[in-house]
Amino acid sequence: MIYYKKYDNGLKLIVNKMEGMLSVSAGILVGAGSCLETAENNGISHFIEHTTFKGTEKYGSFSLSAAFDDIGAQVNAFTSKEMTVYYVKSLYDKAERSFDLLSDMFLNATYSADELEKEKGVVIEEINMAADTPEDVCFDNLAEVYFGKNGLGRTILGPSRNIRAFTREDILKYRKKYYNADNVVISFAGNISGQAAEKLTEKYFLPFISSEKSDKTAVGISENFGKIVKRNKDIEQVHLGFAYKGVKFDGEYSDELSLVNAVLGSGMSSRLFRKVREELGLCYTIYSYPSGYRNQGTFAVYAGVNTDSAGLAAEAISGVLKEFAKNGASGEEIARAKAQFLSSFAFGQENTSSQMILYGKYLLFSGKVFDIDGKIKNIETTSDERINEFVRQMDFENRCVSVYGKNASKVVIDV
Repeated sequence: MIYYKKYDNGLKLIVNKMEGMLSVSAGILVGAGSCLETAENNGISHFIEHTTFKGTEKYGSFSLSAAFDDIGAQVNAFTSKEMTVYYVKSLYDKAERSFDLLSDMFLNATYSADELEKEKGVVIEEINMAADTPEDVCFDNLAEVYFGKNGLGRTILGPSRNIRAFTREDILKYRKKYYNADNVVISFAGNISGQAAEKLTEKYFLPFISSEKSDKTAVGISENFGKIVKRNKDIEQVHLGFAYKGVKFDGEYSDELSLVNAVLGSGMSSRLFRKVREELGLCYTIYSYPSGYRNQGTFAVYAGVNTDSAGLAAEAISGVLKEFAKNGASGEEIARAKAQFLSSFAFGQENTSSQMILYGKYLLFSGKVFDIDGKIKNIETTSDERINEFVRQMDFENRCVSVYGKNASKVVIDV
C-alpha cells in the first residue's frame, strides 16, 4: 500500500507499507549531487554526506554512532550525480527512535572544525582508493569526455585540493541552496503505515526543515560524440568504456532500454559476454548498463582487456552492437530479458531499503508516485515489435570512448 503526501512547504512524503516485514527503512533524499557543483566546489555534495554523520548539538560523533548501534539500526548514506541520500534501517519497533536520530543528524549537524579536518583525511583516502580502482577511473573519464567538464561530467568525489579547502561556511552555503523542503523527499518502506510515518515526519522533521526556495537543480543537456580520452596507468590491463546516447530517467523508452541492456550486456547469456569473452576469449569482465538522468541518458559498455588485444575487443564490441541495431533481438532473447527484469524487480520488493530508494528517487526526480503494477504490466506486455522499433532508433555509430590503463595511448580505436 502506497501513501503519499505533499506539504505546503514542498516537502514530500512517500510510504510503501510492506506487509509481513520485520524492518523499516527510512530515507531523506535531497536533489543535490555533483552535477550542481562548480570547479571550485566539486566534491562538496559528497563531503557534506560524510560530515553530516560527525555529530549534532545533542550527540558527538561517537555517541551518535553508538545511539544507532544501541538499537541495532543500520545507518548509511550515498551521493550520486543528482542526489544525496541519508537512510536508516531498523526493526519496526525501533522505527521512531531511528528516524528521530536520522532527522537530528540531518537537520542539526554541527560540522565542527575538528571533525571536518579529520573527515577530510577520510575522504581523501576514498579518492585515493578510487584512483587505485581502474574501472572507476575509466568511468569518470568516460563521463567527462561525454558530458564535458561541467554538470554530469563532474566526478562525485571531486579533487583532493577542493576537499582540503572546504570550510564550515562552504557547507552551510551549499545546504542553504539545496537542503530545503522543496528539494527533499522523505521515504519509508517496510512494516509501517502511512499514518505512522506521517506522524514521525511531522514530529521530527517537518517543523525544522527550511522552507526557503531551493536553487534550480536541473542541468542542461550536454553530449559530445566522436571523442576519445586515453590515459596511461602502469597496471596489468587496459580498461575500455564506450558511451552512446540513452534514455532519460523515466523516459518513453526506458523500459525498452532495460530489456535491450539485458540482451546486450547483462548476464552470461548476453551477446557481448558470449562474443567477446566466451567466443573470442578477450576479457574476463564485460557488461553494458543504462544510466538515466533527469534530462538525458546514456548507454555504456565496459570491458577490461589486455593492451595487445584492446583494438580487437573494441572491434568485436562495435560489431555486436551494429549487428544488433540492424537485425534486432529475437523473441527468445526478449523473453529471457523480461524474465530477468521481472525476477530482479521481485527480488527488490523483498528488501525495504531498495524499495525506500526506488519510491523516493522516483518521486524526487519525477514528482510522481511510482506505479509498480504499471511497470510490471508494461514490461510483460511490451511487444517484440516495439522493442525492435526502439532498437532501430538506437545510434551505435556515434559514441565517446575512454581508454585507461597499461599503454592506453598506444591503443588504436576508431571513434
